[in-house]
Amino acid sequence: MILTELLSHFQIDVELPDYLLNQTFNEVFLDGDLTKNDNDYKIVVRTRQDVTHMMFIKPEEEFPIIIMSELPNGLLNGMKFSKSEGEGIPISKL
Repeated sequence: MILTELLSHFQIDVELPDYLLNQTFNEVFLDGDLTKNDNDYKIVVRTRQDVTHMMFIKPEEEFPIIIMSELPNGLLNGMKFSKSEGEGIPISKL
């Protein structure tokens, strides 16, 4: 599933770089719960494996898409996607 499909599913209307709109993400987010705070969005879903996946959509930020997963042991895993293609940062590098 590409980000455009996810945004359409949740009826989120934000402007993001084309490369992000075509970025693929796990379909698990389609079953998530959406919250909105001003122009920022958060989608959270918990899987049967007791992993919590979170997608943060903050179109005005330097890193407008952040994916974070909290594993059952409490460790975090994920990626921050920059407005510029190729400048993603794994959460483990922060």
